[in-house]
Amino acid sequence: MRIDPHTHSARSDGTDSPAELMAQAARAGLDVVGLTDHDTMAGWDEAASAVSATGVALLRGTEISCAANGITLHLLSYLHRGDDPALGEAFARTRTSRDTRAQRMVERLSEDYPITWEDVVTQSSGAHTIGRPHIADALVAAGSFPERNAVFAGPLATGSPYYVVHWALDPVEACRLVRAAGGVPVAAHPRASSRQRRLVPDEVFAEMAEAGLAALEMNHRDHGSEQREQVRLLARNLGLGLSGASDYHGAGKPNRLGENLMPPELLERIVDEGALDLITA
Repeated sequence: MRIDPHTHSARSDGTDSPAELMAQAARAGLDVVGLTDHDTMAGWDEAASAVSATGVALLRGTEISCAANGITLHLLSYLHRGDDPALGEAFARTRTSRDTRAQRMVERLSEDYPITWEDVVTQSSGAHTIGRPHIADALVAAGSFPERNAVFAGPLATGSPYYVVHWALDPVEACRLVRAAGGVPVAAHPRASSRQRRLVPDEVFAEMAEAGLAALEMNHRDHGSEQREQVRLLARNLGLGLSGASDYHGAGKPNRLGENLMPPELLERIVDEGALDLITA
């Protein structure tokens, strides 16, 4: 069984609609795909409606923006109840903070680059969450950079003078909220040192494990062999499962569907513990 549990649609910072994502998953030979847009569940219904036509099962999820003492970490929540008020409130607060942060970053960037807020909104058409990828796309469209990754390595990097911090949940509290909503939390790319200089320490993952963390995403293109071994040892020490995924964003990133996969036994555990069902044809 080929399971790619971490992907994004145009409802956040991907480029495919949820239905297009499902069709791409079928072409990639996937049996199950997880739709995990940032801090939103807006794409779930459209993706679910494409299950019967594509034959690809849908694992519903969300990628939650978190920060531990100022250090960014993303948490994947699978099969949580979509109407949970506490989790929904956290998502809404994060989206509002992201929008405000994006506007402030555009204000700073506009002093040196040909970019306006209207340009960013145009690039984020259909998205439920506006973020740095849409700013990057606007800069690419303006001819300032050749592609997204170049923008993230430059003016959108966390150490850049254009960068603005946004509000995010504490990851331990996020694990508690996910479990209270009937979801199963998995830490996304926890040792992706190429993305950021500071990484969440092992002690925080120990607290997350006590709060219900189920697994760590080990096999990810932002983890080299050294980082994968670090994740494997951390998971062993904390009694956590191991996952893998593409983190596909369509044309927005080079990540390809199915390039890393989740073990079937972890999917079985998530389905067993989650409040929702896997949607199958």
